[in-house]
Amino acid sequence: MKKTIMTMTTVAVVGLSSAFFSSNVHAETVNNLKNKQEQIQNDRSEVKANLSEAEEKISKVLVELETLNKDIERVNDALKENKAKMDETEQSISKTKKEVEKLEAEIADLEAAIEKRFEILKERMVSYQKSGGDISYLEVVFGAQSFGDFISRVSAVNKIADSDAKLMEEQEADKKEVEEKQDKVVDKLDNLKDMKAELEDMQSTINEQKKQNVEKKKSLKEKKSELVTMKEELQIKDSNLASLEREVKQNIAAATAPPARTTASSNHSESSSSQLSTLSSEKSKGSSNTSAPTASKGSGGMSAILNAGNRYIGNSVYVFGGGRSASDIARGRFDCSGFVSWAFSQGGVSVPASTGGLSGVGTKVSYSNAQPGDLVFFNTYKTNGHVGIYLGGGRFIGSQSSTGVAVANMNSGYWNQKFSGHVRRVR
Repeated sequence: MKKTIMTMTTVAVVGLSSAFFSSNVHAETVNNLKNKQEQIQNDRSEVKANLSEAEEKISKVLVELETLNKDIERVNDALKENKAKMDETEQSISKTKKEVEKLEAEIADLEAAIEKRFEILKERMVSYQKSGGDISYLEVVFGAQSFGDFISRVSAVNKIADSDAKLMEEQEADKKEVEEKQDKVVDKLDNLKDMKAELEDMQSTINEQKKQNVEKKKSLKEKKSELVTMKEELQIKDSNLASLEREVKQNIAAATAPPARTTASSNHSESSSSQLSTLSSEKSKGSSNTSAPTASKGSGGMSAILNAGNRYIGNSVYVFGGGRSASDIARGRFDCSGFVSWAFSQGGVSVPASTGGLSGVGTKVSYSNAQPGDLVFFNTYKTNGHVGIYLGGGRFIGSQSSTGVAVANMNSGYWNQKFSGHVRRVR
């Protein structure tokens, strides 16, 4: 009898010890899971912060690229205008050189004529001196060496006879006028040459600026590519952490759930599981008979609209005119309005597939009253040139030319600058 009592006591103690040990292990497991959950949440917070920073940097790079493209356009225009001015200056230089050559020829002719007349005057004065005062008209005329010289001498003698002094004054005045004109033309030519040199220096400077802009644009594109890659990696990491967090939550829920009633027989447990499975199957079957769920698109309402694009984040590309065919949708090829139209179709709502059409649907509301699912418009290359679906908290989802389908921040950076304040509520 004593032996029996001792045996029962031992069994009881062992049982209590096992229960106590099991309880401690259970508590430790739950604590470990909660610690793991907390660590995952901290990791996700860090990833989200890095994502936000990457998006902001991408927005800044896009703004820099837009500004740089305008600078490049201005530089190209300056190069064209400068080239036109250089061509015009070259033509002016060529024309002025011809004017200088013409004037130099005129001066040479005039100097030759003056020199010839001066020789006639010298001969006349010599004859006059030798004869004691009177100059023979025939001496001067018949002293000519040729018929042309004769004609010139006759003309000169006649003019000298009329007014020697006046002739010489007029000849000198003509020479002076031509020389002054030549000086002006030469000055003009020098100025044109200086202008050409200045334009060449300017052209060289602008070309250097163009080269720097091209290099800067290449650098910014590389930086943008790196940031987009980093963003995609962070999105994948966040998605993996989210899955891990869900798994940990499920494990915590399972570990903290009240224990199910058990029997000593595993066969009974299996039987119960079988019965529960049968009941669940019958319940599901009964529900199916009552109202069969539809598998067609457009059955999820606003939730489906807001979440439709999540599977394309980091797995899509912006294509102008994309998102309007099954092939494009399957490959994640959207433009902004095509994506919005497709996303709304997932919630059973039909809207246009163009920014122009979307800008007129529903009711216009103020941004301060914006709700998830509203359309938000941005003035990019034109008024209402870009559209997205508002998610709340200053964020929207859309197909951006830089990232494809992505969630973007419109409270700061590029999208804040481009936001037009235009918000429309479709529902």
